[in-house]
Amino acid sequence: MVRVSYGDEVEARVRKLLERFLAYVNDELEDSELYKIALNWETPQQVIVRTQLRVLAELSGLSKEQVRDSLNALKDFVEIIEDLREHKRGSEDWHFRLKLWHDKSDKQGNLQKFDAEWQSRREKLPGVQRAEGKKAKLSPTRYENIPLSGVVEFVGRETELQNLHRLLQKNQQVAIAAIAGMGGVGKTELALQYASSHRVTYQGGICWLSALQDVGVQLVQFARNQLQLNIPDDLDLVGRVQFCLTKWHEGEVLLVIDNVTNYREEVRSYLESVPSRFKQLITTREKLQPPIVRLDLDVLTPLAAMQLLKSIIGRERLRREALVARRLCKWLGYLPLGLELVGRYLLGDEQLTLAEMLQDLEKERLKHEALEEVPQEMTVKLGVAAAFELSWRRLRENAQRLGCLLSLFALAPIPWELVEDITIKDETQDWKKARRDLLQLHLLQPKGEGIYQLHPLLREFFQDKLTGLEQAEEFKRSFSMVMVAFAKEIPQTPTLQQIKDVAPAIPHLVEVADNLIQCVSDDDLIWVFVGNAQFYHGQGLYDKAAPWYEQCLEASRERLGEEHPDVATSLNNLAELYRSQGKYSQAEPLCIEALDLRRRLLGEEHPDVATSLNSLALLYRRQGKYSQAEPLYIQALDLLRRLLGEEHPDVAASLNNLALLYSSQGKYSQAEPLYIQALDLTRRLLAEEHPVVAFILNNLAQLYSSQGKYTQAEPLCIEALDLRRRLLGEEHPDVATSLNDLALLYSSQGKYSQAEPLYIQALDLIRRLLGEEHPEFATSLNNLALLYSSQGKYSQAEPLYIQTLDLRRRLLGDEHPEVATSLNNLAQLYYYQGKYSQAEPLYIQALDLRRRLLSDEHPDFAASLNDLAFLYFSQGKYSQAEPLYIQALDLKRRLLGDEHPDVESSLNNLAFLYFSQGKYSQAEPLYIQALDLKRRLLGDEHPDVESSLNNLVLLYSSQGKYSQAEPLYIQALALRRKLLGEEHPDVAQSLNNLAGLYYYQGKYSQAEPLYIQALDLRRRLLGDEHLDVATSLNNLASLYFFQGKYSQVEPLYIQALDLKRRLLGDEHPEVAASLNDLASLYFFQGKYSQAEPLYIQALDLKRRLLGEEHPEVAASLNDLAFFYSSQGKYSQALDILERHLGADHPNTVTVREKLAYLRDAFNSQQ
Repeated sequence: MVRVSYGDEVEARVRKLLERFLAYVNDELEDSELYKIALNWETPQQVIVRTQLRVLAELSGLSKEQVRDSLNALKDFVEIIEDLREHKRGSEDWHFRLKLWHDKSDKQGNLQKFDAEWQSRREKLPGVQRAEGKKAKLSPTRYENIPLSGVVEFVGRETELQNLHRLLQKNQQVAIAAIAGMGGVGKTELALQYASSHRVTYQGGICWLSALQDVGVQLVQFARNQLQLNIPDDLDLVGRVQFCLTKWHEGEVLLVIDNVTNYREEVRSYLESVPSRFKQLITTREKLQPPIVRLDLDVLTPLAAMQLLKSIIGRERLRREALVARRLCKWLGYLPLGLELVGRYLLGDEQLTLAEMLQDLEKERLKHEALEEVPQEMTVKLGVAAAFELSWRRLRENAQRLGCLLSLFALAPIPWELVEDITIKDETQDWKKARRDLLQLHLLQPKGEGIYQLHPLLREFFQDKLTGLEQAEEFKRSFSMVMVAFAKEIPQTPTLQQIKDVAPAIPHLVEVADNLIQCVSDDDLIWVFVGNAQFYHGQGLYDKAAPWYEQCLEASRERLGEEHPDVATSLNNLAELYRSQGKYSQAEPLCIEALDLRRRLLGEEHPDVATSLNSLALLYRRQGKYSQAEPLYIQALDLLRRLLGEEHPDVAASLNNLALLYSSQGKYSQAEPLYIQALDLTRRLLAEEHPVVAFILNNLAQLYSSQGKYTQAEPLCIEALDLRRRLLGEEHPDVATSLNDLALLYSSQGKYSQAEPLYIQALDLIRRLLGEEHPEFATSLNNLALLYSSQGKYSQAEPLYIQTLDLRRRLLGDEHPEVATSLNNLAQLYYYQGKYSQAEPLYIQALDLRRRLLSDEHPDFAASLNDLAFLYFSQGKYSQAEPLYIQALDLKRRLLGDEHPDVESSLNNLAFLYFSQGKYSQAEPLYIQALDLKRRLLGDEHPDVESSLNNLVLLYSSQGKYSQAEPLYIQALALRRKLLGEEHPDVAQSLNNLAGLYYYQGKYSQAEPLYIQALDLRRRLLGDEHLDVATSLNNLASLYFFQGKYSQVEPLYIQALDLKRRLLGDEHPEVAASLNDLASLYFFQGKYSQAEPLYIQALDLKRRLLGEEHPEVAASLNDLAFFYSSQGKYSQALDILERHLGADHPNTVTVREKLAYLRDAFNSQQ
């Protein structure tokens, strides 16, 4: 059995966890909101805690295993934790009750009690020496000259004290250096506290020496005065030092040499070779080299800084202004000297609030008397600026200039590559040598490879020195120019790696915008703001980009005047952002203003005017205002041709824009030659291997896909994908776009198994490159959800749709067209599952949102009308569906023209509504119009033409016009096989339709093999778990039913019912239909006891889902009434019909007459 250790290291870790937890509950942490810890205080001393190991590890700075061990120690050893977890082994979640010794607010009291309790319990462990059994306690050494400390309470350096003692016991020399490197970090105070607390350890004495005076002289004086040594006068100083060291009293000795500036000259000549019992403790600003071991001393942690301030000004005063206290500590950079000075200043004025103190410091900076005047009782004698001045004087001129230059950067890590580009009088400087000087004196902190940072107060100090430099204004201009050059290189759509590379420089670009904009030339003015805006815009962080674009417009107007080209550019940029946010009404006036301004300033014949025309046209296209967009695109194209000639990349881009517009309008024959022209031109001008070539290839592929020309689209998609991979590498957002496009192509062809891995690849790539909080990630999630929905995998699609909706709301806000799209998609998913009550409010929300954002004159609004109408139609609410269908059709005709695929779709929908109502004479002309329109738009060789044929055939079948229907069905099947191949879900649908035709004609022998082929094909393509497979099972079962093959029917009906329940849930109209079918089977087999509950179950389900006024409810009532009538239960049948169909309904009248006839016959026999 492994023995658990409760030694010093374990105690330190457990204490640290407890200390940080107490700091958290007492609201002493600056970043407490980052830690997710649920607390339920039962009493001021007892709390129930729910959290995770990861959170406690982040809070304490320990590893998760160390946290787990520490919690177990508090539970098993100290016994102040009660474990409340149900599942304990290996759990990451922790749920426990903590019982403190004192109120939670008495942090020090609880920690002192912990120390005593730990020591007490440890002494009771086997093999641990008891306090009373130890050898006699030693007295503190009599030989010491430790200066008095003026510190009220020494806090925040407990770990450093322990580390220092450990190093001193292992090494002969230890240097305390400051990682922040400036004076005031607390080197001397740490040495003082260590020496004072270890007077027992160093029985040979503690000798405090100051390097500001001769170390040898001081050491000899100590030996004379403290050790009473008689030192020969005939020795030189070095000899006398060596004599003292050899005659020193027994025991370990601590030599503290404070404030060493040159170790070789001040110390080494005297103490180069000393006995190992002499421990040297050196405080210095220098980086001393081995064999001296450095203990790097950083500024205090935020928690320790708060503790130090509290120890001076008192708990209550700190608690009254806890948030301000954190800001005050942060402003002081957590520097002990600054905190001590400010704390004592506050102590001297009880009426001064911390907020007023901070406000005064921000105004007067380092010149505030709190930081300049040192109280007599303090150990240090210099204020902050004076302490820094000592280091400043030791710097060479170029290092001083570098310090001043670095103070121009923001208070953030500084990428060194930015510094290297800064020149003086256009001459490159050797900043590296100057940097070495700053690092040597710890005036600059390394923060990683090529990254450095100044302490906040040092930055203030250097900024003050900058005002006296002759080159100050030149430094500011040069720094600003470097940041402008950086801004111009920020990519428009940055990857995560690019964001990571660019992010460190962003705070410094912000610094120029906020404080040095006057040093930026007029020509470069907008770039400072555009760079910041583009950094956020490219990540989809529109709310963060907006203020920068707005500031850019304001600054350019203020400095350059209203009539300036850069003002037009600023207007255009802000308009593009609003367009990205879906704020079209705000974008449009800005686009128009930018266009008018460019025309006035640059004249009609200028490329920038063409840019504005294109921007305004794109805005109109997004709004579905195609008639307004088209003339603008044509004007832009004509203008660019005149100005730049036919052979120019911008002309190719304009051709592409116009082609996109025509493609959106369904004018495929006009779009195709423009795409081809743009592609040929781009290849000639930019070469075959260019990203723009890939972009146009993709657009052309999408055009062919929309026309059903999949064999032409696929090689273009693949070529675009391969080209992007070669040019941009595997890790690029455009590669993800190509993967998505190819997946969409395969999905359109029913090749779901090929589409899915591509969608998943694209999603993973966007996650890696752009992160999960990006609009493109939401789009990719949506694509994958659409695929799953198409496959009937509703349980996989739903969480993706919900995630997409939530993400778009967070990123784009509730008022955005893409939010409306997500609402619509989720509604459609619920519709497919028969969850009409969940679908309807989402459809209505999407409709209202599109009306507000896009107006009621937009194709997307028409699409929403159509979707809502289809929902009502499916619920049998024909009177509500019809006006919506008609409104959608009229709107599409107005917006898109009569010759558009969406108009054909609306014609079909309205025709199907009339068909379902038995209004065949109204349905037929609409079906014929839709078919003719599709043939004109897409040609005879298109899968969608076959769909329209099918609709017309179904109408003829229902009218009993089988001779007209059959050749059309056969034509549709042949067309699908030709266009899509034998292995496609649509081919299975055509087989099913043709089989249905034969079935209705009683040609069962012809129908059966077609139904079987359709079922087999669907199983292969879609898998066994798909709704279309359930439909095929049902169809085949119905065929066998009418042939009287009941033994073959039952297992197929049951399979279909089970599959529908698994895919759609118990509450779905399709499940009700299957229950009804199975009930009918049992009825015809004479199994009445099995049939009746199924009929009743089907009826109840339809009533709940579809409402009392739905034709399917009427059909179920009729079936149940017929069931009762067939058994002679006329009174039950009559009761059902009268209650639900009314007394005058034909079916009710028939049953009533039948019941009267039977009664008369019965009476006559009596």
